[in-house]
Amino acid sequence: MDDGAPNLPDLLDDGLRVLFVGINPSIYSAQRGHYFARPSNRFWPCFSRSTLSLAARCALGVSELRPEHDRALLAQGFGFTDLVKRATARASEVADSEFVAGIALLEAKLARHRPSLACFHGMTGYRHVLRELAPTATEPSLGPQPLHIGATRCYVVPNPSGANAHFTPTDQTHWYDRLAQELQREG
Repeated sequence: MDDGAPNLPDLLDDGLRVLFVGINPSIYSAQRGHYFARPSNRFWPCFSRSTLSLAARCALGVSELRPEHDRALLAQGFGFTDLVKRATARASEVADSEFVAGIALLEAKLARHRPSLACFHGMTGYRHVLRELAPTATEPSLGPQPLHIGATRCYVVPNPSGANAHFTPTDQTHWYDRLAQELQREG
């Protein structure tokens, strides 16, 4: 489905520690050319407060990461993609058929770039992945997942959208801290 909306290109490289996987980009983010660009999105403030981003902040010489840092994070082991690349005003505008096609593309990206971990932002996108790749799996919960896509382990954190009232910014930061602990255990 191409409705003329701008696209937000993947930020991928080989050997990433974490590939952040969103549902799809907002039109706002796609127009600005950066992931999680909307000021109300909690990704950048929460990621910046987490231990997960500490080395990247030090390497970049900043105390707070911003959308404009998304490309620089590739060199720090963090990448970005979406299950569906079509930008929309709301994720609810994404059709099931787009998710199915996007999952196949995600599998190819993971096979090619082999990140250690795919961190899905929110259950909405991850549930589509699970239904497609492991239809008999039990209902997922936040945190590490039993599903591996190729060599890549899966992890789910709350969706950082400002519209997600189920989790506070403190909760969001906590989940990034837990992800850092998970990566530290693996070495």
